[in-house]
Amino acid sequence: HSMPIKERTIICLVYFCDRRHRGVYCYSPAIAKRLYFSLYQVEDESSHLDEMPLMMSEEGFENDESDYHTLPRARVSHRKRGLEWFICGGWKFLCASCCDWLINICRRKKELKARTVWLGCPEKCEEKYPRNAIKNQKYNFFTFIPGVLYEQFKFFLNLYFLVVSCSQFVPALKIGYLYTYWAPLGFVLAVTMVREAVDEFRRYQRDKEMNSQLYSKLTIRGKVQVKSSDIQVGDLIIVEKVDLDGETDWKLKVAVSCTQRLPALGDLFSISAYVYAQKPQLDIHSFEGTFTREDSDPTVHESLSIENTLWASTVVASGTVIGVVIYTGKETRSVMNTSNPKNKVGLLDLELNQLTKALFLALVALSIVMVTLQGFVGPWYRNLFRFLLLFSYIIPISLRVNLDMGKAAYGWMIMKDDNIPGTVVRTSTIPEELGRLVYLLTDKTGTLTQNEMIFKRLHLGTVSYGTDTMDEIQNHIVNSYSQMHSQSSGNSTSSTPSRKVQSSAPKVRKTVSSRIHEAVKAIALCHNVTPVYESHAGVTGETEYAEVDQNFSDENRTYQASSPDEVALVQWTESVGLTLVNRDLTSMQLKSPGGQILTYYILQVFPFTSESKRMGIIVRDESTGEITFYMKGADVAMSTIVQYNDWLEEECGNMAREGLRTLVVAKKSLTEEQYQDFENRYNQAKLSIHDRALKVAAVVESLEREMELLCLTGVEDQLQADVRPTLEMLRNAGIKIWMLTGDKLETATCIAKSSHLVSRTQDIHIFRPVISRGEAHLELNAFRRKHDCALVISGDSLEVCLKYYEHEFVELACQCPAVVCCRCSPTQKAHIVKLLQHHTGKRTCAIGDGGNDVSMIQAADCGIGIEGKEGKQASLAADFSITQFKHIGRLLMVHGRNSYKRSAALGQFVMHRGLIISTMQAVFSSVFYFASIPLYQGFLMVGYATIYTMFPVFSLVLDQDVKPEMALLYPELYKDLTKGRSLSFKTFLIWVLISIYQGGILMYGALLLFESEFVHVVAISFTALILTELLMVALTIRTWHWLMVVAEFFSLGCYVASLAFLNEYFGIGRVSFGAFLDVAFITTVTFLWKVSAITVVSCLPLYILKYLKRKFSPPSYSKLTS
Repeated sequence: HSMPIKERTIICLVYFCDRRHRGVYCYSPAIAKRLYFSLYQVEDESSHLDEMPLMMSEEGFENDESDYHTLPRARVSHRKRGLEWFICGGWKFLCASCCDWLINICRRKKELKARTVWLGCPEKCEEKYPRNAIKNQKYNFFTFIPGVLYEQFKFFLNLYFLVVSCSQFVPALKIGYLYTYWAPLGFVLAVTMVREAVDEFRRYQRDKEMNSQLYSKLTIRGKVQVKSSDIQVGDLIIVEKVDLDGETDWKLKVAVSCTQRLPALGDLFSISAYVYAQKPQLDIHSFEGTFTREDSDPTVHESLSIENTLWASTVVASGTVIGVVIYTGKETRSVMNTSNPKNKVGLLDLELNQLTKALFLALVALSIVMVTLQGFVGPWYRNLFRFLLLFSYIIPISLRVNLDMGKAAYGWMIMKDDNIPGTVVRTSTIPEELGRLVYLLTDKTGTLTQNEMIFKRLHLGTVSYGTDTMDEIQNHIVNSYSQMHSQSSGNSTSSTPSRKVQSSAPKVRKTVSSRIHEAVKAIALCHNVTPVYESHAGVTGETEYAEVDQNFSDENRTYQASSPDEVALVQWTESVGLTLVNRDLTSMQLKSPGGQILTYYILQVFPFTSESKRMGIIVRDESTGEITFYMKGADVAMSTIVQYNDWLEEECGNMAREGLRTLVVAKKSLTEEQYQDFENRYNQAKLSIHDRALKVAAVVESLEREMELLCLTGVEDQLQADVRPTLEMLRNAGIKIWMLTGDKLETATCIAKSSHLVSRTQDIHIFRPVISRGEAHLELNAFRRKHDCALVISGDSLEVCLKYYEHEFVELACQCPAVVCCRCSPTQKAHIVKLLQHHTGKRTCAIGDGGNDVSMIQAADCGIGIEGKEGKQASLAADFSITQFKHIGRLLMVHGRNSYKRSAALGQFVMHRGLIISTMQAVFSSVFYFASIPLYQGFLMVGYATIYTMFPVFSLVLDQDVKPEMALLYPELYKDLTKGRSLSFKTFLIWVLISIYQGGILMYGALLLFESEFVHVVAISFTALILTELLMVALTIRTWHWLMVVAEFFSLGCYVASLAFLNEYFGIGRVSFGAFLDVAFITTVTFLWKVSAITVVSCLPLYILKYLKRKFSPPSYSKLTS
């Protein structure tokens, strides 16, 4: 450090080069040399020293932080000055700096800062905070038209037609009437704009409804009603009880203690208090802040955590809450965690976009060939452009209209299907995606399961009780409590001395009755459940509790807890006679079968965490003074804590195979001295600054030794209706199912087995928790050796694997028949979806029912939401909304199949329709010495694509190759769809060859057979063309529908009727050629048989080929239908 900077830096560089030559990394000495010179001679701007810190950090070389700041200064002192610097490249630097500065000004976002919020005084806020308004609209009044036009002309097809239509304003390039180009384009844009405008208006209405919701705000003058959008930071909002049927996910929240003792609500305005809160951030599981009351002596400071906060849109289970608004609008956690939904484009649309590009190349090639054959005479480039316009029908503009109308029709059919009632199509642009899915990513709770827990089994080691023997438990409980009651009434003296004698007495084998009594009492006490009563006396909390004290047998009692498992356990103890009737922060009360109230004081609660996998509680019995430590948790965590036994592991395995969620319950009696010693150490650990969590865990673990095993409980999370057959159907259809859940590993594995996500014959590989690169490497190698087994991995381990071995992990996981990811955060779920899309290129579908699934649903190619107990958030954000998981089978197998097959046929047929007329134009031009004259004029061209052929072609959206029952019975048929064979370059080339053959036959046939009546060639060829198109539709159809027949005859009728009115269009080239339609001529037998002959030659070979193909190489579905 005593050396000058330059020498010091050079030593570092040489050290690095030396290290790297020993094989750590390769770094050439030439770079070191160049960097050395750049310190003294700064001619070369490119050799910037930005590489320096990177190199140092690569090898972990320690250096002074200040060196990085002083290095550039050393260079600056040697820089060229003034004009010389400006000429040598300084002007580039200045321009770049100015551009960067302008971009930063435009993009600058308001910096988020911590804030001080005064109670009930929004006007005291130092900064301006965002409005509390929801805005989901894509456009505003000014951006709507430019935005919609951009979205449309982003597609090559539409952009091409815009250029072609604009070219008609140039006189030299004008080919026909303006409306032949502008009418179809205008129609497409009008339809799109109307659809977007309707969607946008609906979004506006939904936002308006949300922003107009009324809230009760507390002011100095009392309660007032305010709109949601008018709530400001600092307002005091009153949140009252709301009834939510079936809601299970309640969280316990704690109010600020120093404001609880105020006599009246209005006193909140008379105190001087403020909240200091951290800046708005994404993390939903943490909050840091302080509550300060200045007018008390001394000043009161109270720490605030996530327990003291309520989210936006929270409801309260009981009582009334007054809260101060901290964040609004865009700064709330829920809005910050919501990503902007992307505009989803289906794979079929992308494939058709590729085919239109191929058609464009064919168009350019054909035009160049024509100009070449012309011999490049005259202004050839103008002729080239005219040919491009003449053959522009190769790329059909009606493709987009037909497909969009088809998509709307599929959406309508899905919503009208009586077999899947309540299904809503929210994104009408991607119904074909339902037929191309390879990966299905599903949530567990509420999607595969009903989120309703039912107590199924109690195992005491020697005896097991199921649902049919619960009455025996009830009898034991009634007997044991009646005996206790008689003993306590017979012996009114204190039981403390006798208890001491008892504890020193030798251990006696307990009876089954006493073991059941202990187990049920433990289950009734070891939990975080609160009973809540419907209040009749009034609204305030005091009257509620007053009523509770008088009458515990209230019929309106409901249990609330953050875990539905705990509620199921407490409901079960109630059913066998031991009822939880009251609970607050310090005590809980149970009611015995005889109606006696038993009070227990809560001394400590150790909540459940994903790391500990267990929860504990220390209670003191009011009547006896006994202190007992109860604990329940997962078998993996509890097996080392309880005393030695020979049955626990085996019975846990048995219950898991039945699909039950298991909990092990244990207890330990503590003396007063033991508890006091524990409490002192525990409080000391809680006050420590460093490693607080570790020290607290160590103190609690000192208690968790040699605990008495009481029982093993089994709770079932009921599966949704028909989940097993639906998952089996999807698996047979070749869809790989990944279950992404926030639940525990054991529970997720258990549901994967019970729902048959993992079939009975498959092994399950549980990926061990890994935290480093080395561990991940070893575990991935272990997993690589397994074959055909399902993978279960936790979110943390997944994060480590993706950090170091992303490609390898995804490759291995994709080979698994099923994957279960547990303990997944919402952002992780979305990340997994994107990984599958990126690495496999296959189509993904995400299905969920809660707000935590929204990001996954929006990231997937196709998002499906289920309207469940967790609200409508997922179903509103999804592309398709269903009411039950089992509906997904029909949605994919039937509607997905039909949508994809129909759109593929429709798209290719519309292209064929454009190609055939372009082929005829090419033949016509080559016969007439390569003149760039249109064959068909004005209305004939518009009519050809609309009234003459539109209805039969569009009737293809009613076609189906397999009956719905057959598609559901043989889900294997779905596998073919994912290969994309219905629309590929192969099928496209077949249609191109058909078009060239038919176009050539029609034009040459017309010229050969009508040599004498050459002037009628337009009428002849056009009639044959219309007949050919109608016959080709009939050839393409696989299952006839009565509407298809109507469409065929209606179109033919329209054409025949129009012959009388459109005679001027049937001349060759322009009307000035003087050839008009001769009605007498077209009614002759000669005309009719010649047109029929041309049509038969163009269509009959194709019918024969189709028959032969079906005979010798039938598709898989036709084997089933026959």
